[in-house]
Amino acid sequence: MKTASNNERYKWVEYHKWMFDAAYYMQIVGNLVLQARAHMGYLGAYQSTTGVGPFERFQLGGDGLTGSNFLLGNDVIGLRGYDNNSITPTEVVNGNQINGGTIFNKFVFELRYPVSLNPSATIYVLTFAEAGNNWLNFSEYDPNNLYSSAGAGVRIFMPAFGLLGIDWGYGFSPDPSNPNGGASGGQIHFSIGQTLR
Repeated sequence: MKTASNNERYKWVEYHKWMFDAAYYMQIVGNLVLQARAHMGYLGAYQSTTGVGPFERFQLGGDGLTGSNFLLGNDVIGLRGYDNNSITPTEVVNGNQINGGTIFNKFVFELRYPVSLNPSATIYVLTFAEAGNNWLNFSEYDPNNLYSSAGAGVRIFMPAFGLLGIDWGYGFSPDPSNPNGGASGGQIHFSIGQTLR
């Protein structure tokens, strides 16, 4: 099967995909709220000879605004402080490059404070710290090797438009898509709607 062409290997799309999302809210004092979130995902194959195909993989980094890759069904997971999809491993199968990991972890802490609770325009400010990574397989998996960032943002909810947001995040770890190395640095990210991940 390892010598089979990609058309033969992926004639039938077979995989199992597991996602875990958890969130916890705690009132600190007054209207100041701490939100803690954990997100994890795993993509596996039923047959070791076929391996995991190019479909339904995870792409990590940036604002996560695209949500998913339409053609391959990849999940786009935001990680503020880094470029979009910059924390996305690649592998070459039969001469073709496949983008996306099969395992990801992401952890988020946000402090939120409402500036206006008016139903016509609810506004709150936030600060955040988050960390995550994306791996090709279990042999590379290291839960202690995470890309970290911190920053601040604003969310505005208007009934006509939904939830809109802008964040400034600073990535402390080197951005894998930047060949010059060094910290990823400051990034501005926009969000539309309530993103779970």
